[in-house]
Amino acid sequence: MTSYFGRKFLQTCFRLSKYQNVKVPLQASRHISVSPALNHFEEDRPVFPGSRSNYTPALEFLRSDMYDGIPVYRVMNKKGEIIQKDQDPQLDDDTVLKMYHDMTLLNTMDRVLYDSQRQGRISFYMTNYGEEGTHIGSAAALDPGDLVFAQYREAGVLLWRGFQLDEFMNQCYGNNEDAGRGRQMPVHYGSKNLNFVTISSTLATQMPQASGAAYAYKRAQNGKCVICYFGEGAASEGDAHAAFNFASTLDCPVIFFCRNNGYAISTPTRDQYRGDGIASRGPGYGMATVRVDGNDVFAVYNATKAARNVCLNEMRPVLIEAMTYRIGHHSTSDDSSAYRSVDEVNYWDKEDHPIARLRAHIVARGLWNDDKEKSWKRITRKRVLEAFSKAEGRKKCNPESMFDDVYDVVPDHIQKQRMEMKAHVNQYKEHYPLKLFDKMSGL
Repeated sequence: MTSYFGRKFLQTCFRLSKYQNVKVPLQASRHISVSPALNHFEEDRPVFPGSRSNYTPALEFLRSDMYDGIPVYRVMNKKGEIIQKDQDPQLDDDTVLKMYHDMTLLNTMDRVLYDSQRQGRISFYMTNYGEEGTHIGSAAALDPGDLVFAQYREAGVLLWRGFQLDEFMNQCYGNNEDAGRGRQMPVHYGSKNLNFVTISSTLATQMPQASGAAYAYKRAQNGKCVICYFGEGAASEGDAHAAFNFASTLDCPVIFFCRNNGYAISTPTRDQYRGDGIASRGPGYGMATVRVDGNDVFAVYNATKAARNVCLNEMRPVLIEAMTYRIGHHSTSDDSSAYRSVDEVNYWDKEDHPIARLRAHIVARGLWNDDKEKSWKRITRKRVLEAFSKAEGRKKCNPESMFDDVYDVVPDHIQKQRMEMKAHVNQYKEHYPLKLFDKMSGL
Protein backbone atom coordinates (compact mmCIF):
# COMPACT_ATOMS: atom_id res chain seq x y z
CA MET A 1 0.00 0.00 0.00
CA THR A 2 1.34 3.44 -0.95
CA SER A 3 1.97 5.81 1.93
CA TYR A 4 -0.61 8.53 2.69
CA PHE A 5 1.73 11.31 1.57
CA GLY A 6 2.69 9.42 -1.58
CA ARG A 7 -0.97 9.06 -2.59
CA LYS A 8 -1.67 12.72 -1.84
CA PHE A 9 1.37 13.78 -3.89
CA LEU A 10 0.26 11.79 -6.92
CA GLN A 11 -3.36 12.91 -6.63
CA THR A 12 -2.22 16.52 -6.52
CA CYS A 13 -0.05 16.01 -9.58
CA PHE A 14 -2.94 14.54 -11.56
CA ARG A 15 -5.26 17.33 -10.53
CA LEU A 16 -2.71 19.90 -11.65
CA SER A 17 -2.21 18.09 -14.93
CA LYS A 18 -5.95 18.11 -15.55
CA TYR A 19 -6.64 21.77 -14.79
CA GLN A 20 -3.33 23.54 -15.36
CA ASN A 21 -1.74 21.41 -18.13
CA VAL A 22 1.09 20.35 -15.81
CA LYS A 23 2.77 16.99 -16.57
CA VAL A 24 3.48 14.45 -13.86
CA PRO A 25 7.24 13.86 -13.42
CA LEU A 26 8.11 10.52 -15.08
CA GLN A 27 10.19 9.32 -12.15
CA ALA A 28 7.41 10.07 -9.71
CA SER A 29 4.90 8.06 -11.75
CA ARG A 30 7.31 5.11 -11.91
CA HIS A 31 8.20 4.88 -8.26
CA ILE A 32 4.89 5.67 -6.56
CA SER A 33 2.36 2.86 -6.82
CA VAL A 34 -1.34 3.58 -6.97
CA SER A 35 -4.19 1.46 -5.70
CA PRO A 36 -6.81 0.46 -8.29
CA ALA A 37 -9.27 2.82 -6.62
CA LEU A 38 -7.14 5.78 -7.74
CA ASN A 39 -6.86 4.65 -11.33
CA HIS A 40 -9.45 7.14 -12.57
CA PHE A 41 -6.84 9.88 -12.15
CA GLU A 42 -4.68 8.30 -14.91
CA GLU A 43 -6.63 7.46 -18.03
CA ASP A 44 -3.64 6.63 -20.28
CA ARG A 45 -1.68 4.21 -18.03
CA PRO A 46 -3.63 1.06 -17.04
CA VAL A 47 -2.74 -0.70 -13.82
CA PHE A 48 -4.35 -4.08 -14.55
CA PRO A 49 -2.52 -6.78 -12.57
CA GLY A 50 -0.40 -9.15 -14.64
CA SER A 51 0.57 -6.87 -17.53
CA ARG A 52 2.85 -3.97 -18.42
CA SER A 53 0.64 -2.40 -21.04
CA ASN A 54 -0.31 1.05 -22.23
CA TYR A 55 -3.70 1.95 -23.63
CA THR A 56 -4.06 2.32 -27.38
CA PRO A 57 -6.93 3.56 -29.56
CA ALA A 58 -5.82 1.28 -32.43
CA LEU A 59 -7.44 -2.14 -32.76
CA GLU A 60 -4.59 -4.38 -33.91
CA PHE A 61 -4.05 -8.10 -33.46
CA LEU A 62 -0.55 -9.33 -32.72
CA ARG A 63 0.49 -11.72 -35.46
CA SER A 64 3.63 -13.81 -35.60
CA ASP A 65 4.35 -12.78 -39.19
CA MET A 66 4.57 -9.13 -38.10
CA TYR A 67 7.94 -9.76 -36.45
CA ASP A 68 11.30 -11.12 -37.48
CA GLY A 69 12.18 -14.52 -36.04
CA ILE A 70 14.29 -14.74 -32.92
CA PRO A 71 17.95 -14.66 -34.04
CA VAL A 72 20.19 -17.72 -33.80
CA TYR A 73 23.36 -17.10 -31.80
CA ARG A 74 26.52 -18.66 -33.17
CA VAL A 75 30.28 -18.39 -32.68
CA MET A 76 31.68 -20.47 -35.57
CA ASN A 77 30.62 -20.51 -39.18
CA LYS A 78 30.34 -23.74 -41.17
CA LYS A 79 34.07 -23.63 -41.91
CA GLY A 80 34.92 -23.70 -38.22
CA GLU A 81 36.07 -20.07 -38.21
CA ILE A 82 35.40 -17.83 -35.22
CA ILE A 83 33.11 -15.08 -36.52
CA GLN A 84 33.69 -12.50 -33.79
CA LYS A 85 36.78 -12.79 -31.62
CA ASP A 86 35.15 -11.55 -28.42
CA GLN A 87 32.74 -14.51 -28.58
CA ASP A 88 35.52 -17.11 -28.64
CA PRO A 89 35.15 -19.03 -25.34
CA GLN A 90 38.96 -19.27 -25.17
CA LEU A 91 38.89 -22.93 -24.18
CA ASP A 92 42.25 -24.60 -23.69
CA ASP A 93 43.50 -27.18 -26.16
CA ASP A 94 42.78 -30.17 -23.91
CA THR A 95 39.13 -29.13 -23.46
CA VAL A 96 38.59 -28.57 -27.18
CA LEU A 97 40.16 -31.94 -28.00
CA LYS A 98 38.01 -33.66 -25.36
CA MET A 99 34.97 -32.11 -27.04
CA TYR A 100 36.02 -33.58 -30.37
CA HIS A 101 37.00 -36.94 -28.88
CA ASP A 102 33.68 -37.33 -27.07
CA MET A 103 31.62 -36.29 -30.09
CA THR A 104 33.36 -38.77 -32.37
CA LEU A 105 33.40 -41.54 -29.74
CA LEU A 106 29.64 -41.11 -29.34
CA ASN A 107 29.29 -41.32 -33.12
CA THR A 108 31.26 -44.57 -33.24
CA MET A 109 29.26 -46.09 -30.38
CA ASP A 110 26.05 -45.16 -32.21
CA ARG A 111 27.13 -46.97 -35.35
CA VAL A 112 28.08 -50.16 -33.52
CA LEU A 113 24.94 -50.32 -31.37
CA TYR A 114 22.65 -49.38 -34.26
CA ASP A 115 24.10 -52.23 -36.34
CA SER A 116 23.81 -54.61 -33.39
CA GLN A 117 20.10 -53.90 -33.11
CA ARG A 118 19.65 -54.56 -36.80
CA GLN A 119 21.38 -57.91 -36.23
CA GLY A 120 18.97 -58.75 -33.40
CA ARG A 121 21.60 -58.56 -30.67
CA ILE A 122 19.87 -55.80 -28.68
CA SER A 123 16.18 -54.91 -28.77
CA PHE A 124 16.21 -51.16 -29.43
CA TYR A 125 18.47 -48.18 -29.99
CA MET A 126 18.40 -44.44 -30.68
CA THR A 127 21.30 -42.70 -32.39
CA ASN A 128 22.53 -39.17 -31.74
CA TYR A 129 23.68 -38.36 -35.28
CA GLY A 130 23.74 -34.62 -35.94
CA GLU A 131 23.01 -33.57 -32.37
CA GLU A 132 26.40 -34.25 -30.80
CA GLY A 133 27.17 -30.53 -30.47
CA THR A 134 24.15 -29.90 -28.25
CA HIS A 135 25.26 -32.65 -25.84
CA ILE A 136 28.93 -31.83 -25.52
CA GLY A 137 28.66 -28.05 -25.69
CA SER A 138 26.10 -27.90 -22.91
CA ALA A 139 27.70 -30.58 -20.72
CA ALA A 140 31.07 -28.82 -20.84
CA ALA A 141 29.52 -25.61 -19.52
CA LEU A 142 27.89 -27.23 -16.49
CA ASP A 143 29.24 -28.03 -13.06
CA PRO A 144 29.48 -31.81 -12.44
CA GLY A 145 27.22 -31.30 -9.42
CA ASP A 146 24.41 -29.80 -11.49
CA LEU A 147 21.46 -32.16 -11.80
CA VAL A 148 20.52 -33.44 -15.27
CA PHE A 149 17.04 -34.47 -16.37
CA ALA A 150 17.35 -35.88 -19.88
CA GLN A 151 14.87 -37.04 -22.48
CA TYR A 152 16.44 -39.96 -24.35
CA ARG A 153 18.93 -38.49 -26.81
CA GLU A 154 21.55 -37.01 -24.48
CA ALA A 155 24.10 -39.82 -24.22
CA GLY A 156 26.87 -37.31 -24.93
CA VAL A 157 26.14 -35.50 -21.66
CA LEU A 158 26.81 -38.72 -19.76
CA LEU A 159 29.89 -39.44 -21.85
CA TRP A 160 31.33 -36.02 -20.99
CA ARG A 161 30.70 -36.61 -17.28
CA GLY A 162 32.59 -39.89 -17.28
CA PHE A 163 30.02 -42.61 -17.99
CA GLN A 164 32.08 -45.50 -19.30
CA LEU A 165 31.57 -47.44 -22.53
CA ASP A 166 31.08 -50.56 -20.43
CA GLU A 167 28.20 -48.85 -18.63
CA PHE A 168 26.52 -47.83 -21.90
CA MET A 169 26.84 -51.35 -23.28
CA ASN A 170 25.70 -53.07 -20.08
CA GLN A 171 22.56 -50.91 -20.01
CA CYS A 172 21.72 -51.59 -23.64
CA TYR A 173 22.14 -55.33 -23.06
CA GLY A 174 20.38 -55.26 -19.67
CA ASN A 175 22.93 -57.70 -18.28
CA ASN A 176 23.93 -58.45 -14.70
CA GLU A 177 26.36 -55.51 -14.66
CA ASP A 178 23.66 -53.02 -15.63
CA ALA A 179 23.01 -50.57 -12.78
CA GLY A 180 19.30 -50.75 -13.65
CA ARG A 181 19.29 -54.57 -13.42
CA GLY A 182 17.89 -54.94 -16.91
CA ARG A 183 14.56 -53.33 -16.02
CA GLN A 184 14.78 -50.54 -18.59
CA MET A 185 14.78 -50.73 -22.35
CA PRO A 186 18.06 -49.69 -24.05
CA VAL A 187 19.27 -46.03 -24.00
CA HIS A 188 17.37 -45.30 -20.77
CA TYR A 189 20.53 -44.45 -18.90
CA GLY A 190 20.93 -43.08 -15.42
CA SER A 191 23.72 -42.46 -12.95
CA LYS A 192 23.36 -41.30 -9.36
CA ASN A 193 27.12 -40.75 -9.12
CA LEU A 194 27.07 -38.44 -12.14
CA ASN A 195 23.87 -36.60 -11.09
CA PHE A 196 21.98 -37.85 -14.14
CA VAL A 197 18.39 -38.84 -13.40
CA THR A 198 17.34 -42.12 -15.04
CA ILE A 199 15.51 -41.53 -18.30
CA SER A 200 11.79 -42.28 -18.62
CA SER A 201 10.11 -43.31 -21.85
CA THR A 202 7.08 -41.13 -21.20
CA LEU A 203 7.51 -37.83 -22.99
CA ALA A 204 8.06 -34.60 -20.98
CA THR A 205 7.50 -36.11 -17.53
CA GLN A 206 11.02 -34.98 -16.62
CA MET A 207 10.13 -31.31 -17.11
CA PRO A 208 7.93 -30.58 -14.05
CA GLN A 209 10.25 -32.87 -12.08
CA ALA A 210 13.15 -30.62 -13.06
CA SER A 211 11.25 -27.52 -11.91
CA GLY A 212 10.57 -29.19 -8.56
CA ALA A 213 14.19 -30.26 -8.15
CA ALA A 214 15.37 -26.75 -8.99
CA TYR A 215 13.02 -25.31 -6.36
CA ALA A 216 14.56 -27.71 -3.83
CA TYR A 217 18.04 -26.56 -4.89
CA LYS A 218 16.94 -22.96 -4.43
CA ARG A 219 15.71 -23.70 -0.92
CA ALA A 220 18.93 -25.57 -0.12
CA GLN A 221 21.10 -22.71 -1.46
CA ASN A 222 23.62 -25.28 -2.64
CA GLY A 223 25.11 -23.23 -5.48
CA LYS A 224 23.96 -25.74 -8.11
CA CYS A 225 21.35 -25.60 -10.85
CA VAL A 226 19.24 -28.09 -12.78
CA ILE A 227 19.22 -28.63 -16.53
CA CYS A 228 16.31 -30.27 -18.32
CA TYR A 229 16.69 -31.53 -21.90
CA PHE A 230 13.68 -32.06 -24.15
CA GLY A 231 12.77 -32.01 -27.82
CA GLU A 232 10.51 -29.56 -29.60
CA GLY A 233 7.90 -32.32 -29.82
CA ALA A 234 7.87 -32.69 -26.04
CA ALA A 235 7.19 -28.96 -25.81
CA SER A 236 3.69 -29.69 -27.08
CA GLU A 237 2.92 -31.75 -23.98
CA GLY A 238 1.01 -30.18 -21.11
CA ASP A 239 3.86 -31.05 -18.76
CA ALA A 240 6.08 -28.57 -20.59
CA HIS A 241 3.77 -25.64 -19.93
CA ALA A 242 3.30 -26.59 -16.29
CA ALA A 243 7.07 -26.85 -15.88
CA PHE A 244 7.69 -23.44 -17.48
CA ASN A 245 5.08 -21.73 -15.35
CA PHE A 246 6.11 -23.31 -12.05
CA ALA A 247 9.78 -22.56 -12.69
CA SER A 248 9.09 -18.95 -13.61
CA THR A 249 6.65 -18.08 -10.84
CA LEU A 250 8.77 -19.83 -8.20
CA ASP A 251 12.06 -18.39 -9.55
CA CYS A 252 13.73 -21.78 -9.91
CA PRO A 253 17.36 -22.14 -11.09
CA VAL A 254 16.65 -24.46 -14.01
CA ILE A 255 17.87 -24.41 -17.61
CA PHE A 256 15.28 -25.72 -20.04
CA PHE A 257 17.34 -26.96 -22.98
CA CYS A 258 15.25 -27.67 -26.08
CA ARG A 259 16.83 -29.65 -28.89
CA ASN A 260 14.82 -28.52 -31.89
CA ASN A 261 15.93 -31.14 -34.40
CA GLY A 262 13.12 -30.63 -36.89
CA TYR A 263 11.03 -33.73 -36.23
CA ALA A 264 9.01 -35.25 -33.41
CA ILE A 265 9.39 -38.81 -34.68
CA SER A 266 7.65 -38.40 -38.05
CA THR A 267 5.97 -35.05 -37.39
CA PRO A 268 7.86 -32.06 -38.86
CA THR A 269 7.89 -28.74 -37.05
CA ARG A 270 5.47 -27.20 -39.56
CA ASP A 271 2.81 -29.58 -38.23
CA GLN A 272 3.74 -29.14 -34.57
CA TYR A 273 3.28 -25.41 -34.01
CA ARG A 274 2.60 -22.13 -35.79
CA GLY A 275 4.74 -19.75 -33.73
CA ASP A 276 8.44 -18.96 -34.04
CA GLY A 277 9.80 -22.18 -32.59
CA ILE A 278 10.03 -22.92 -28.88
CA ALA A 279 12.10 -19.87 -27.90
CA SER A 280 9.14 -17.59 -28.58
CA ARG A 281 7.33 -19.16 -25.62
CA GLY A 282 9.99 -18.17 -23.11
CA PRO A 283 9.14 -14.46 -22.75
CA GLY A 284 5.47 -15.35 -22.36
CA TYR A 285 6.39 -17.23 -19.21
CA GLY A 286 8.77 -14.53 -18.04
CA MET A 287 11.90 -16.56 -18.74
CA ALA A 288 15.22 -15.31 -20.05
CA THR A 289 15.51 -16.93 -23.47
CA VAL A 290 18.11 -17.48 -26.18
CA ARG A 291 18.15 -19.35 -29.47
CA VAL A 292 21.47 -20.92 -30.41
CA ASP A 293 23.03 -22.80 -33.33
CA GLY A 294 23.04 -26.35 -31.99
CA ASN A 295 25.61 -27.43 -34.59
CA ASP A 296 28.12 -24.94 -33.14
CA VAL A 297 29.58 -26.53 -30.01
CA PHE A 298 31.15 -23.23 -28.89
CA ALA A 299 27.88 -21.32 -29.21
CA VAL A 300 26.11 -23.99 -27.18
CA TYR A 301 28.87 -23.81 -24.58
CA ASN A 302 28.65 -20.01 -24.30
CA ALA A 303 24.85 -20.02 -24.13
CA THR A 304 24.72 -22.72 -21.45
CA LYS A 305 27.44 -21.09 -19.37
CA ALA A 306 25.63 -17.74 -19.51
CA ALA A 307 22.31 -19.43 -18.71
CA ARG A 308 23.84 -21.08 -15.67
CA ASN A 309 25.06 -17.70 -14.45
CA VAL A 310 21.56 -16.27 -14.80
CA CYS A 311 20.09 -19.22 -12.90
CA LEU A 312 22.46 -18.87 -9.97
CA ASN A 313 23.01 -15.11 -9.84
CA GLU A 314 19.43 -14.04 -10.54
CA MET A 315 17.73 -17.23 -9.29
CA ARG A 316 15.43 -17.57 -12.28
CA PRO A 317 14.87 -20.09 -15.10
CA VAL A 318 16.33 -19.85 -18.59
CA LEU A 319 15.10 -21.33 -21.87
CA ILE A 320 17.64 -22.33 -24.53
CA GLU A 321 16.45 -23.46 -27.94
CA ALA A 322 19.25 -25.23 -29.80
CA MET A 323 18.52 -25.40 -33.52
CA THR A 324 19.92 -28.63 -34.96
CA TYR A 325 18.87 -31.57 -37.14
CA ARG A 326 18.26 -35.24 -36.43
CA ILE A 327 20.24 -36.98 -39.15
CA GLY A 328 19.41 -40.52 -38.04
CA HIS A 329 16.05 -42.21 -37.77
CA HIS A 330 14.10 -41.38 -34.62
CA SER A 331 14.91 -44.87 -33.37
CA THR A 332 15.43 -48.36 -34.71
CA SER A 333 11.62 -48.61 -34.82
CA ASP A 334 11.43 -45.74 -37.31
CA ASP A 335 12.07 -45.38 -41.05
CA SER A 336 12.55 -41.67 -41.70
CA SER A 337 12.61 -42.15 -45.48
CA ALA A 338 8.83 -42.38 -45.24
CA TYR A 339 8.49 -38.72 -44.29
CA ARG A 340 11.61 -36.87 -45.50
CA SER A 341 13.86 -36.95 -48.52
CA VAL A 342 17.35 -38.39 -48.76
CA ASP A 343 18.58 -35.08 -50.17
CA GLU A 344 17.39 -33.25 -47.06
CA VAL A 345 19.25 -35.63 -44.76
CA ASN A 346 22.38 -35.54 -46.93
CA TYR A 347 22.51 -31.75 -46.74
CA TRP A 348 22.75 -31.74 -42.96
CA ASP A 349 25.09 -34.72 -42.93
CA LYS A 350 27.52 -33.28 -45.49
CA GLU A 351 27.11 -29.51 -45.32
CA ASP A 352 26.42 -28.60 -41.70
CA HIS A 353 27.48 -31.33 -39.29
CA PRO A 354 28.64 -30.32 -35.79
CA ILE A 355 31.57 -32.78 -35.84
CA ALA A 356 32.79 -31.54 -39.22
CA ARG A 357 32.57 -27.94 -38.04
CA LEU A 358 34.62 -28.59 -34.91
CA ARG A 359 37.13 -30.68 -36.84
CA ALA A 360 37.72 -27.81 -39.27
CA HIS A 361 38.36 -25.55 -36.28
CA ILE A 362 40.89 -27.83 -34.56
CA VAL A 363 42.69 -28.49 -37.87
CA ALA A 364 43.07 -24.74 -38.43
CA ARG A 365 44.22 -24.42 -34.83
CA GLY A 366 46.98 -26.95 -35.45
CA LEU A 367 45.57 -29.53 -33.03
CA TRP A 368 44.46 -32.13 -35.58
CA ASN A 369 45.35 -33.64 -38.94
CA ASP A 370 44.44 -36.59 -41.13
CA ASP A 371 46.90 -38.95 -39.48
CA LYS A 372 45.47 -38.22 -36.02
CA GLU A 373 41.98 -38.69 -37.41
CA LYS A 374 42.78 -42.14 -38.83
CA SER A 375 44.50 -43.21 -35.62
CA TRP A 376 41.65 -41.96 -33.44
CA LYS A 377 39.05 -43.77 -35.55
CA ARG A 378 40.93 -47.07 -35.07
CA ILE A 379 41.25 -46.49 -31.33
CA THR A 380 37.59 -45.58 -30.80
CA ARG A 381 36.27 -48.48 -32.83
CA LYS A 382 38.49 -50.90 -30.93
CA ARG A 383 37.37 -49.51 -27.56
CA VAL A 384 33.70 -49.66 -28.51
CA LEU A 385 33.90 -53.20 -29.89
CA GLU A 386 35.76 -54.43 -26.80
CA ALA A 387 33.09 -53.00 -24.49
CA PHE A 388 30.39 -54.37 -26.77
CA SER A 389 31.89 -57.87 -26.72
CA LYS A 390 32.21 -57.92 -22.92
CA ALA A 391 28.63 -56.75 -22.41
CA GLU A 392 27.25 -59.28 -24.87
CA GLY A 393 29.08 -62.10 -23.08
CA ARG A 394 27.70 -61.30 -19.63
CA LYS A 395 24.66 -63.10 -18.23
CA LYS A 396 21.28 -61.54 -17.68
CA CYS A 397 20.20 -60.56 -14.18
CA ASN A 398 18.79 -63.10 -11.77
CA PRO A 399 15.00 -63.10 -12.38
CA GLU A 400 14.45 -62.92 -8.62
CA SER A 401 15.90 -59.38 -8.66
CA MET A 402 12.74 -58.06 -10.33
CA PHE A 403 11.08 -58.09 -6.89
CA ASP A 404 13.82 -56.02 -5.23
CA ASP A 405 14.43 -52.28 -4.79
CA VAL A 406 10.84 -51.19 -4.17
CA TYR A 407 10.32 -51.94 -0.49
CA ASP A 408 12.89 -51.70 2.29
CA VAL A 409 11.32 -54.76 3.87
CA VAL A 410 9.70 -56.97 1.23
CA PRO A 411 6.02 -57.48 2.19
CA ASP A 412 4.34 -60.86 2.26
CA HIS A 413 2.38 -60.46 -0.96
CA ILE A 414 5.58 -59.68 -2.90
CA GLN A 415 7.33 -62.64 -1.26
CA LYS A 416 4.43 -64.81 -2.37
CA GLN A 417 4.76 -63.58 -5.96
CA ARG A 418 8.48 -64.35 -5.89
CA MET A 419 7.85 -67.93 -4.74
CA GLU A 420 5.12 -68.43 -7.34
CA MET A 421 7.47 -67.26 -10.07
CA LYS A 422 10.23 -69.62 -8.93
CA ALA A 423 7.81 -72.56 -8.73
CA HIS A 424 6.53 -71.84 -12.24
CA VAL A 425 10.00 -71.60 -13.74
CA ASN A 426 11.10 -74.77 -11.91
CA GLN A 427 8.11 -76.66 -13.31
CA TYR A 428 8.61 -75.46 -16.88
CA LYS A 429 12.34 -74.84 -16.91
CA GLU A 430 12.76 -76.46 -20.30
CA HIS A 431 10.86 -73.52 -21.81
CA TYR A 432 13.17 -70.87 -20.35
CA PRO A 433 16.79 -70.09 -21.40
CA LEU A 434 18.02 -70.25 -17.80
CA LYS A 435 21.66 -70.69 -18.83
CA LEU A 436 21.61 -67.06 -20.03
CA PHE A 437 20.68 -65.78 -16.56
CA ASP A 438 22.34 -65.67 -13.17
CA LYS A 439 21.16 -68.75 -11.34
CA MET A 440 18.15 -68.46 -9.06
CA SER A 441 18.38 -69.94 -5.59
CA GLY A 442 16.72 -73.33 -5.20
CA LEU A 443 16.77 -74.15 -8.93
